[in-house]
Amino acid sequence: MADSTSRRLPLAVLSFGLGLAAILGAWGFQIFGGYSPCKLCLEQRIPYYLGLPVLLVAILLLAARKSTGLARALLVLAGVIFLVGLGLGIYHAGVEWKLWLGPADCGGGLTTTSNAGDLLAQVNKTKVVSCTDAALRVLGLSFAGWNAVVSAVIAALLLRAGLRRV
Repeated sequence: MADSTSRRLPLAVLSFGLGLAAILGAWGFQIFGGYSPCKLCLEQRIPYYLGLPVLLVAILLLAARKSTGLARALLVLAGVIFLVGLGLGIYHAGVEWKLWLGPADCGGGLTTTSNAGDLLAQVNKTKVVSCTDAALRVLGLSFAGWNAVVSAVIAALLLRAGLRRV
């Protein structure tokens, strides 16, 4: 029978891979696709910035077979962080579907340039969206909706890995 570490580690690694792919995808759409993230989009990235490093430490502890109790606690902590990400994704998707109001100050987040010649080029290639407009829908879900799905999967995997006894 496999020990608890060998059962937890694959779930943790899978969660890390999903989370890393999601945040890299968000950055890819921003940098290469020209989609400027709104305030809520940027807030939805915070759980990835917090959760992935916590998860990486847990993975390293599990791989080294050290401090299994701490590794389990970190898995649960990362799972809770991604539950917050799920909530943020649901909130933003609800704003996009006009189920509830979003923040009054939510608009496109343009970055500034120091070169006036680049300003026109930047404006022409940047797609500015407000929090209430889905920039793109894939299979009926916006970026916020997909973030909610990915966050839910990651949270479930991590909570299962961290809370299972064996």
